[in-house]
Amino acid sequence: MAERSFKAEVETLRLGEGETFTGEGILAITKALLESGVGYVGGYQGAPISHLMDVLADAEELLTEYGIRYESNANEAAAAAMLAASVHYPIRGAVAFKGPVGVNVASDALANLASSGVTGGAMVIVGEDYGEGASIMQERSHPFAMKAQMWLLDPRPNLPSIVKMVSDGFDLSEASNTPVMLMVRIRSCHVTGSFRTRDNRRPALTVAEAVASPRSDFSRVVLPPMSFAHEQDKVKNRWPAAEKFILERGLNERFGPDAPLGIVVQGGMYNGLIRALQRLGLADLHGETQVPIYVLHVTYTLIAKDFLEFCEGKAVVLVIEEGQPEFIETQLGSYLYRAGSRVKLHGKGLFPMAGEYTGAVMLSAVEGFLRAAAPEMLPAVVRAPNIDRPAIPDLSKTVPIRPPGFCTGCPERPIFAAMKLVERELGKHQIAADIGCHLFASLPPFEIGGATMGYGLGPAANGAFDGGGKKRPVAIIGDGGFWHNGLSSSFTNMAFNKSDGLAIIVDNYYSAATGGQDVMSSRAENASKATKNPISKALNGIGISWVRQIDRTYDVAKMRDTIREALTTPEKGPKVIVASSECMLNKQRREKPLTQAAIKEGRRVEAPRFGVDEDICTGDHACIRLSGCPSLSVKRLDDPLRDDPVASIDQSCVGCGNCGEVAEAAVLCPSFYRADVVHNPSPRESRRAAFRKRIIAWLQSRRDRNRLSFELS
Repeated sequence: MAERSFKAEVETLRLGEGETFTGEGILAITKALLESGVGYVGGYQGAPISHLMDVLADAEELLTEYGIRYESNANEAAAAAMLAASVHYPIRGAVAFKGPVGVNVASDALANLASSGVTGGAMVIVGEDYGEGASIMQERSHPFAMKAQMWLLDPRPNLPSIVKMVSDGFDLSEASNTPVMLMVRIRSCHVTGSFRTRDNRRPALTVAEAVASPRSDFSRVVLPPMSFAHEQDKVKNRWPAAEKFILERGLNERFGPDAPLGIVVQGGMYNGLIRALQRLGLADLHGETQVPIYVLHVTYTLIAKDFLEFCEGKAVVLVIEEGQPEFIETQLGSYLYRAGSRVKLHGKGLFPMAGEYTGAVMLSAVEGFLRAAAPEMLPAVVRAPNIDRPAIPDLSKTVPIRPPGFCTGCPERPIFAAMKLVERELGKHQIAADIGCHLFASLPPFEIGGATMGYGLGPAANGAFDGGGKKRPVAIIGDGGFWHNGLSSSFTNMAFNKSDGLAIIVDNYYSAATGGQDVMSSRAENASKATKNPISKALNGIGISWVRQIDRTYDVAKMRDTIREALTTPEKGPKVIVASSECMLNKQRREKPLTQAAIKEGRRVEAPRFGVDEDICTGDHACIRLSGCPSLSVKRLDDPLRDDPVASIDQSCVGCGNCGEVAEAAVLCPSFYRADVVHNPSPRESRRAAFRKRIIAWLQSRRDRNRLSFELS
């Protein structure tokens, strides 16, 4: 069950010639693929590409109508390998995944693809996840494009530019027999706008037609001596063909009048630059600028001739390149040096070397450049009256960080509570983490797992520690990671090397961290995908026999006892615990609409709620220390005899019961109670509730009458 459904929006993908499309960037990309005559699409979810994969999944029926093959791939490497269909056949194909981690996973397939070259257009849509909103290490996809010599496209973040670059990208790929990468940042994926549509096109050759008439060409195989010929082909034929196409098609844009200075900017940074110039009074709301701008829609390969023409008559040029190292700035500097140009190049220094170029960063750097290069262009007062802002105090020492954490009711929370309880008994263990929601366990209050080496590599990361020590190493991996890469790279590795460590597979029924897409072990019915394949069965199939299945992770006591058993049993060999409970976020998405509909229809519905009896709670807060649930906090009483605040549950509680399970060392704390809220009760239930209210009110009034009171005279 994906995070968001696009069933309604995908109908707009049927728009024809001359009509107007209005929507998000991810839908515009899909429409552009249809208009470009794509023959097959695939990919793997991950921000900011997850919603694009959801759009493709929801549009599968439409894709099938046009003879387009859609594949939701097991990982990015499998997605990139799909592009082999464009090597021998004139079929256009596109795959999408998160970069640069997706590029890292897919690197083997992409390197071979770039070496052999393509006949049909091949496009890799890379969702660049860089900056403060990223969930990954801070790297760029740019160096991979340089290494493998794939052309890297970076469209301006508006729908017409994105759609045009998809179309031009396929043409460029075919003109140069080279795969291309289309980079879309988070804001590009979700920017909204409009563009004039064209008719959707059936692929000139469908994959079904291609497989009926197979082709092969030995010269395309990446083996010596062909691989040496491939490199020569890149330099002598593909590269010049790409440069010629980029120049003739005018893929890179220029804006503004002639002036003794100019700005070179990556396409994806264009909106931020124009906004900065607007605030400086040098551009209007329509993007008309007084400063010459050279927009790089193709950030690799760069065209020396085009850049040097832009620099003619200029004394100084600013290069805006987000991230590090400064590949573009260095390359453009070499062009100026080789041409003997006296143009002075600025970039890093005015801009920070690393970090996201936010609006504030962009404004400060551009203003600094103009003040040094052309102060006469700036108005006398630029940002009065707040140009001299007061110094902002450093609050990092007094205000705690607020890192992301588990959702309310998350079934992964009790797993780590159980691990903390075992840690109290057996001491601290070496724990390797993995990519996924469970990585939040490395943060307080659990502080479990201190490193992660990649998706599906948690157990493999413990290979160095599995040497027969006194304590067994422990690894955490999710079901998404298990099917992505973990089964082959981690668990086969454990089985083959006769590991004696423990791996805990957090099975929440979905690839939850990327938006709730189905995986092989999902319990949901999926008409187009194979689900309901137990993880334990796959483990048995590779020779791992010590497998324990837990079907309710909220049973903290059982979780604790099973983990203890795995760490203390004399039995040698790999040990795996499959801890299964449905992702609460997806469960709520699925059940809430059904519940609301039932209530609206007048049907009886029970909703569990948990609370804390303030008179019984001792205030030791074990429930909080071993839970950390966002709905669980503390509350101070007005009782002068009670110094410590008691536990309190707010209205965001989803009734999972974990807080009560972990209290008092995994025994249900007596201060917790469960109350079932009944919607649309029966007449009998209503009468019984009214009777109970009267009895309770009478008991309360009697207690108040007999209560001892002290009054001052």
